[in-house]
Amino acid sequence: MTSSDIHIARYAPGDEQGIVDLIVPIQREEFGIEITAKDQPDLMQIQSFYQTGTGDFWVARKDGNVVGSIGLKDIGNQEAALRKMFVAGPWRGREYGVARQLLECLINEAKARGVRRIYLGTTAKFLAAHRFYEKHGFELIEQQQLPDTFPVMVVDTRFYALSL
Repeated sequence: MTSSDIHIARYAPGDEQGIVDLIVPIQREEFGIEITAKDQPDLMQIQSFYQTGTGDFWVARKDGNVVGSIGLKDIGNQEAALRKMFVAGPWRGREYGVARQLLECLINEAKARGVRRIYLGTTAKFLAAHRFYEKHGFELIEQQQLPDTFPVMVVDTRFYALSL
């Protein structure tokens, strides 16, 4: 399997169940976060939540199945929040490049849409994610450095910013 077998595309209506089936098990089983799809209404309202202003949402597919996701939430002032970046366990790692392709897609689109800064929040548990974001130019910041419009999640304890 190579990265060419992975296809990144904008979210389209009908992708919701594949996205939920990707994200919720990772949150619950891998990271022990007690959360359900109902606790995340944005997953069923992607067009109205993410695909507004400079925001958008993309999925990575392998053989038609959703194996990755990433969202860009417009928070105003030419800034955005990176949300819902997940890659299914079997497709993680440099050899597949799914996370890299998703992030590159998001960054390129954000630049094209005039976004100047991207913020994200993650948990202390996502150690591989910390390394990944740092490798791709995100800088660790304090929560107080986030814009007031940034949607902080209860589980977020580490925050990053990327200037474009």
